[in-house]
Amino acid sequence: MTASASAVLELRDVTFRRDGTHILDGIDLTVRAGEHWALLGPNGAGKSTVLGFCGALTFPTSGTVDVLGRRLGRVELQELRRHIGHVNPRHPVRSPLTVTEVVLTGLTGTLEPPLRWTATPEQIARAHELLHTVGLDGRLDARWPTLSQGERGRTLIARALIADPRLLLLDEPTTGLDVAAREQLLETIDDLSRTAPDLASVLVTHHLEELPETTTHALLISHGRIVATGPIAEAVTTETVTRAFEHAIRVERADGRWSARAVRERVAR
Repeated sequence: MTASASAVLELRDVTFRRDGTHILDGIDLTVRAGEHWALLGPNGAGKSTVLGFCGALTFPTSGTVDVLGRRLGRVELQELRRHIGHVNPRHPVRSPLTVTEVVLTGLTGTLEPPLRWTATPEQIARAHELLHTVGLDGRLDARWPTLSQGERGRTLIARALIADPRLLLLDEPTTGLDVAAREQLLETIDDLSRTAPDLASVLVTHHLEELPETTTHALLISHGRIVATGPIAEAVTTETVTRAFEHAIRVERADGRWSARAVRERVAR
């Protein structure tokens, strides 16, 4: 099996223009089963656009995008997207659904359970199993409006996993969380390496403190171009992060977690 054949996700020399403006230029990315990638860079760098390719939501201006072995432009998108899980903290839930009902919408790909659709006992049991996995087995019937932001994040992870995806995309999943809720959510993400060892994931953030310990690789981009890519210990360094964010930043790693601080000039007194 070739490297390309074993890839869950492959972008080759991808460029993207919108209204004549270059958003991305020359992006290469290969994600394999069991790898957990972080897309890092400042606001406006193009991270969300790259994630759109990963989710078969955006088509490149040039270059090729292969998702789960299928090339965009030559595949039925609705069927492909069923095998991709999405976690977006801005996911709109307009009705007071229960936690279980929200998770079950991951099977239908809708915001609410469709009319005349009823989950099977096996599907409900699977939803409850996933909610147990993310630590919400005591909240199965809780209504969405009553959930904390952290509980919502963990519910959305269960929703993304219920269709047994091969690829999981996380778009700034810790947005709006306090420190305790953030750590609980990151622990849930880390546990996926144990509960779903073949699952590949791509997580978008611009905060190194929000990287799960199980992150294996990173792609740093700035102004739509690659700054660094590869195994995380090689790609995320003081030098590369400073280049990506165009500011002197010191990067440190301790106990598997990352941190970044600006390098400040001390004024002599």
